[in-house]
Amino acid sequence: MDEQVLKVQKIKNGIVIDHIPCGMSLKVLKILGIQGDIGSTVTLAMHVKSSRGWKDIVKIEDRYLDDREIDKISLIAPSATVNFIENYKVVRKHRVEIPSVVKGIVKCMNPRCITNHKEPIQSEFYVISKTPITIKCKYCGREMNAEDIVENII
Repeated sequence: MDEQVLKVQKIKNGIVIDHIPCGMSLKVLKILGIQGDIGSTVTLAMHVKSSRGWKDIVKIEDRYLDDREIDKISLIAPSATVNFIENYKVVRKHRVEIPSVVKGIVKCMNPRCITNHKEPIQSEFYVISKTPITIKCKYCGREMNAEDIVENII
């Protein structure tokens, strides 16, 4: 008999980031600045079987994400869904989507780029490809891939 078991307990209030590509949950925590004692419970589930294969899940109690943070997640986990939880119930589901223009989220990795020289210019990238993710700096033309993006998220 096939028995379903809840491996991770529900949260009362907060967010659940679901459908993260396998192995990317630690990078999601990194780009959200979650490390050490944040004062909330963070649950990380890696390599979880789902109907679509394998995935990671991150649950963060008593914390919600703004649009900027959701855009950050979309750059490294474009298949993710952010579920907003209130009183143990999903009150909103937000499927992340890679924006066509990425502003002020990623630092250009070109040290000569004008955005890296104390000028009052916000970084801006055009999304050249969503699969695999590739972005191109508006100012210097430097292209960056997924690994470059993770290392340079502001």
